[in-house]
Amino acid sequence: MDKGFLPYQRELTDCVFKYPVTVVEKSRRTGYTWAAAGISVLISAAENNPSDTYYMGYDLEMAREFIEVAGEWAKRFSMLSSAVEEYVFEDPESPEKNIKAFRITFANGRKIVALPSVPRALRGKQGFVLIDEAAFHDDLAEVLKAAFALLIWGGKVLILSTHDGEDNPFNELINDIRAGKKPYKLLRCTFDDALKDGLYQRICKKTGKEWSADAERKWRQDIIDFYGDDAEEELFCVPSRGSGTYLTRALIERAMAADIPVLRLAHKDDFAALPPEIREKSIDDWLSDNVESLLNAVPDDGLTSFGFDFGRSGDLSVLWILQEQKDLSLKTPFVIELSNTPFDQQRQILFYVIDRLPRFHSGAMDARGNGSYLAEACWQKYGSGKIDKVMLSQGWYRDNMPALKARFEDATLLIPKDADILSDLRALKVVKGIACVPEKRMVGKNGLKRHGDAAVALAFAVAASRTDPVEYDYMTYDADDDGFNFKEGTY
Repeated sequence: MDKGFLPYQRELTDCVFKYPVTVVEKSRRTGYTWAAAGISVLISAAENNPSDTYYMGYDLEMAREFIEVAGEWAKRFSMLSSAVEEYVFEDPESPEKNIKAFRITFANGRKIVALPSVPRALRGKQGFVLIDEAAFHDDLAEVLKAAFALLIWGGKVLILSTHDGEDNPFNELINDIRAGKKPYKLLRCTFDDALKDGLYQRICKKTGKEWSADAERKWRQDIIDFYGDDAEEELFCVPSRGSGTYLTRALIERAMAADIPVLRLAHKDDFAALPPEIREKSIDDWLSDNVESLLNAVPDDGLTSFGFDFGRSGDLSVLWILQEQKDLSLKTPFVIELSNTPFDQQRQILFYVIDRLPRFHSGAMDARGNGSYLAEACWQKYGSGKIDKVMLSQGWYRDNMPALKARFEDATLLIPKDADILSDLRALKVVKGIACVPEKRMVGKNGLKRHGDAAVALAFAVAASRTDPVEYDYMTYDADDDGFNFKEGTY
């Protein structure tokens, strides 16, 4: 079977057998349903622990097509099965609502049943549920509720779909998974991902065409041109109608507290020209006068994380600290904003703060451009298991911003009540379905330019707080005349 599947289809197979729930956001015409039909045959016709498969498309024609493909897979696998059978699926609670369905029955007595989108058809059933083009079901919430009930007795659920708008329940499900609200396995495959894995080469092989890189590039562009304005959604997994503000003012203000300090330190251009010892002494004095007492006030019973968005002369550098509370909410002890501060002094401030954070858990830092120096310095000092060097991209925004928004929505985040921070968070916009900081810069209350810097630092801090804890192994040794005696342990 592996030889017949492209890499992303093999990944789907592995995930279906490994995870109770697998969700796939995908491009059109990538062969996921075709692969899923093969997987359903492997599950239902298996010699050991087979189970029934229940397929749900959003119309009867999809059900018919799926069951025919499953029948072809059964022949390919040499699985003994009945011919495709059309029958009436009876609803004992509402006989007047009986529905037409299709099925294949295997020699072991298990079957694959293909149904239109009727949630009640899953009542009392057990097995593997496949929901195809989920975004286009009339009542996806009810379909999912019925499907997930099968998990109680060891069933599995596979959800496949292209997008149908930002506000669609399927996109909300995707965002919930990325936010950590749903413990499901998420896969993503765009048109380009499928091409990279050999989709067009497979098409050429099947149709008898000669493959070439030029032919593939032309075919790709022809498909994109065919979809026109819908290409982003249909081919590249970007839900449409997404161009608004990501966080409402009311949502942000609900999370704000007036007693959380924001420390701001700005330098003139000539500060960088001062001798190193003078710059270091100036920063030491500022840290002792302003930061030491705040660090001493941070409780020592919660894990602490930080996010750091780098800026040198144009944008701000923002250091955002978060501490996990007993109820798993996140509280900000303080925020530091730096303007026009030399690299060495930013490193000095970072090391001072991180060294004194109680139960330091992890940090995420902007590693683009000049920020790579500070990110690498912290990575070297505190370890790769503690410091995430982030190359900020659309992919990073896509995977991590839902978790930030979830914290605001669930009221599990406490941040400073500050006009500039509010402005930075309000600057987050949804562009092509992904929340990010746009290119336009603003001017803060103190006259300094801002580019959503605090919003990015907070997103980094939330992302860092979600990382798994790192365990360290250690070895001690005692020197004697015979050499070394090692003792192993962990802490």
